[in-house]
Amino acid sequence: MSEPAEADVLVIGGGIVGAACAHEMARRGLRVRVLDNASGGATGAGMGHLVAMDDNPAELALSHYSIGLWNQLRSQLPGACAYRNCGTLWLAADHAEMDLARAKQATLAEHGVAGELLDSTALAELEPLLRKGLGGALKIPGDGILYAPATAHWLLHDTPGVSFERATVSAIAAHRVELDDGRVLRAEYVVLANGLAAATLLPELPLRPKKGHLLITDRYPQQVSHQLVELGYAASAHASNGTSVAFNVQPRPTGQLLIGSSRQFDTLDPAIEPAVLAPMLRRAVDYLPGLARWNGIRAWTGFRAASPDGLPILGEHPRHPGLWLAVGHEGLGVTTAPGSGRLLTSLMLGERPDINPHPYRPERFAALTAALPGAPS
Repeated sequence: MSEPAEADVLVIGGGIVGAACAHEMARRGLRVRVLDNASGGATGAGMGHLVAMDDNPAELALSHYSIGLWNQLRSQLPGACAYRNCGTLWLAADHAEMDLARAKQATLAEHGVAGELLDSTALAELEPLLRKGLGGALKIPGDGILYAPATAHWLLHDTPGVSFERATVSAIAAHRVELDDGRVLRAEYVVLANGLAAATLLPELPLRPKKGHLLITDRYPQQVSHQLVELGYAASAHASNGTSVAFNVQPRPTGQLLIGSSRQFDTLDPAIEPAVLAPMLRRAVDYLPGLARWNGIRAWTGFRAASPDGLPILGEHPRHPGLWLAVGHEGLGVTTAPGSGRLLTSLMLGERPDINPHPYRPERFAALTAALPGAPS
């Protein structure tokens, strides 16, 4: 049964990326209908860190641009979104690692991101619970945090022009979405923004799962003030194989600490794995010795959708005009959601985006340009 078009855009996926796309498209006057099956995804499992990442110029361009857009929204965000401009401290384990901090500061400065180098004394004054003997840190005051599930809900339900429906999509094509109840929905634009699940609808998508563990503590107010990340985090975040852990701690407005991080490849088993969680927590205690005396009240896992080059896939499918992709954000979906939504909307409307869209284009992957048996037409 085919329903008449009641929207200009059908967005598949109600996580933070899909919600940001819907918000931006509605802001530009498009009627948007979001479809989500409530199965849970990366938005509810992640940390909610808004961070200017600089592992390559395209990643930095999109993350810096997006943080600027979050800053424009911050005064509108309700309290449940738990936005805080806490900043990030990139920690140098020793004085030799301060060379990494200086290089990072220079790279960020070239793109307009302010940073301040801290010696070990200044670092200890800012965060006295960190272990003694650290080499110092790079402070990025423009970074922040938010609670992504509440933020996605706000974007979906408080944006005029956006409607939301609990529905399971069984097939997609340009301008058409089929639901598992037999209905067929039509729109000028179809946006696929449902993370790893996108590959079940488009098997040619080159997405790979990266499993992560997180743990949250009991409430210990005012113990840590900044997001704390070791400078070696980037190497862990962008490793292409194996299992890795890195120190990453976030202070929540509740007084709790959210502790990460880990990465494992090519598994979709949601079970908590002590062999991964234990070294992750040992690393956290190495940087924050006091954590050994704190209560951890819950641990969980989630799955990031990673593209082969670590950048999101943003743009119109090269073989299916009318089908638009916003997937593959890996661990930066929360940070880069508003920038992804604005870039995609600009391309849809035939406008020149604020940042260069070329690094994120779908056609950079051969799998998306070659015809596949059973692919939508």
